[in-house]
Amino acid sequence: MTRRSVSMHCILFLLLLLKIKCVFSDSHYLIGLGSYDITGPAADVNMMGYANMEQVTSGVHFRLRARAFIVAEPYRTRIAFVNLDAGMASQLVTIKVIERLKQRYGELYTEENVAISGTHTHAGPGGYLQYILYLVTSLGFVHQSFNALVDGIEQSIIQAHENLRPGSILINKGELLDAGVNRSPSAYLNNPAHERSEYEYDVDKEMTLVKFVDDQWGPVGSFNWFATHGTSMSRINSLISGDNKGTAARIMEDWFERKDSRVSNDVESHRRVSSIITDPLGDYQDLMEMASLLLSTGGKTVTRMSSVAKRVRSGFRHADKPIFVSAFCQTNCGDVSPNVLGTFCIDTGLPCDFNHSTCGGKNEQCYGRGPGYPDEFESTRLIGERQFKKAADLFTKASEEIQGKVDYRHAFVYFSQLEVTINGQNGGSEVVKTCPAAMGFGFAAGTTDGPGAFDFKQGDDQGNPFWRLVRNLLKNPTEEQVRCQRPKPILLDTGEMKQPYDWAPSILPVQILRIGQLVILCVPGEFTTMAGRRLREAVKTVLKEGSNGREFSVVIAGLTNSYSQYITTFEEYQVQRYEGASTLYGPHTLSGYIQEFKKLANDLLSGQTTDPGPQPPDLLHKQISLITPVVADMTPIGTKFGDVTSDVPRLSKFRKGTDIVTVQFRSANPRNDLMTEGTFALVERWLEGRETWVPVYDDDDFCLRFKWSRPFKLSTQSTATIEWRIPETASPGVYRITHFGSAKTPISSIHHFSGSSSAFVVY
Repeated sequence: MTRRSVSMHCILFLLLLLKIKCVFSDSHYLIGLGSYDITGPAADVNMMGYANMEQVTSGVHFRLRARAFIVAEPYRTRIAFVNLDAGMASQLVTIKVIERLKQRYGELYTEENVAISGTHTHAGPGGYLQYILYLVTSLGFVHQSFNALVDGIEQSIIQAHENLRPGSILINKGELLDAGVNRSPSAYLNNPAHERSEYEYDVDKEMTLVKFVDDQWGPVGSFNWFATHGTSMSRINSLISGDNKGTAARIMEDWFERKDSRVSNDVESHRRVSSIITDPLGDYQDLMEMASLLLSTGGKTVTRMSSVAKRVRSGFRHADKPIFVSAFCQTNCGDVSPNVLGTFCIDTGLPCDFNHSTCGGKNEQCYGRGPGYPDEFESTRLIGERQFKKAADLFTKASEEIQGKVDYRHAFVYFSQLEVTINGQNGGSEVVKTCPAAMGFGFAAGTTDGPGAFDFKQGDDQGNPFWRLVRNLLKNPTEEQVRCQRPKPILLDTGEMKQPYDWAPSILPVQILRIGQLVILCVPGEFTTMAGRRLREAVKTVLKEGSNGREFSVVIAGLTNSYSQYITTFEEYQVQRYEGASTLYGPHTLSGYIQEFKKLANDLLSGQTTDPGPQPPDLLHKQISLITPVVADMTPIGTKFGDVTSDVPRLSKFRKGTDIVTVQFRSANPRNDLMTEGTFALVERWLEGRETWVPVYDDDDFCLRFKWSRPFKLSTQSTATIEWRIPETASPGVYRITHFGSAKTPISSIHHFSGSSSAFVVY
């Protein structure tokens, strides 16, 4: 090689380096987003949230997802944040996800820079936490629920990692006034009057949204934080649902795909339809004749991938384009209810008692009403839609760019005996301690979103002799514990109950993630409104004082990395409503969190390493499961899985916007196959000219509900009922309904099947 050619190669190499540098200098960050199905078992599993043993899954309202973003400074620090359509994060799930990420990526993703947060839906399968208190109603540990979460979280992070590209991040904030009310106003009013006067509302109304913009493709996603409980779906619902936040995410993702220029404009409202579908031509009679020729298929054998291939939204996952991911994250929702019409006695229709949320002294009759009352599905849609509309507005108008370093701090804290320095009554300071975990009597009363049973009531700071006797059979708390938890009357001394293993956590994670001027406080529980305000303000003060007065946007990510129930203010704790009775570590719990987060914030600013603290236990090997396994599925002699048992009438027609189409099939237990990234139910439209069926709605659409039932608990025969509420936006044409399932038979281990109804006309 000549000297001249060597020089030319050097020049080209330097130009290439300069080009790469320019790419990264134009964009401060690498951004990547991902999303994956985490829908757990749709049959036989107790739902996590209401602690109602009769609330057992039996179908799907719409699917649950893990949505992740990764932000990295090129060649430097990165963070990953995952939002789950789940009741809460689980310490055990977090441990196992981090183990998998370390196997794949080494030390790139660890417990320090990965946060996993739950939306707090109360309509997802339970049994995935590791402490006994949270496994009682699910009859122990449910491996399918656990594995669906671990697998889905890992896959969402893998997607986000592989999608990392230069991009920018914008932030915007705004008020949403009609999506949450305080469900414990009497406790809130116990906070100091001067403090309450600083705020216009008794719940936080602000939504904070970050918008991710890829340098090449433009907007690729958004995550927002807003406080309202995932309790629009009631304690008697049995269909898996992401509740109002999952609803908002589904609507916003569909909204963006419709408006995005990369996607065909031939898309129906709140769902997707292939652009090759056109409105039917010809006479209406022709449609009826065509439908009359397309009869029920009967059950048939298919492959496992059949339902995945038919899934409507999978057609939008182009290999060369990032998908749009939108997450509606939870924050300090502890005392915030989506049932915004107020609380009423279901027997009299009168408002519930203000202080105790009772009706005639009983808590069982007092319920909050959502905006769609008495239809919980409509309430879910409305609260979700309200969050979506605000998020879409913030997304569209976002202009403030996030700039600055990416950083994080994380520690494990032993909360059972934490020394906390607080302001003394006579000035100065004093040292107090948190307590081993314990539940008060008011915990058993439940909330106005889902009342408890027996004669418990919120605001009980005395207890009663009978339930104390029952308590003592499990564990009689020590005098020291009673004094520490006072004025909470202890119903369950969970922190000191160790048989057959720990009933409640004692070691908890605290974590701060920073992206420029955005700071995310990751907390393993549900902070009430005022508790969250105090934590945010304390951290803001530390950050501002340590950065020459720079202003930061501080948000709380609730129910993150682990779960330890509620955190109230000291004053709210004195009232002992549900939230105070569920504040595990005593009256100084919030002060403990504030102390530890101020340490993290100081370390973040100074660049100091944070003491990692004691490791929480991994209790996977100790888990006990009492849930009955699926033994076998069967159909009557002469019939097949997938056969239609109740078809649409011949030559039937249905009006869009008003009618409901219902079809029933011979089915099998949904636990045999979770249909991950697939569907149990499908609406297909006949494409005349191509002589084929095209999928248009699946079990990830609000209009389509998959319900599973059987004659009695141990029956080997079961039925799938699929209901299609035909949306106003549906195109006229010829349709059918298809069911996918998997049966466990004595002959073959798993038999995948499908069946389709006769065709019908929609007009």
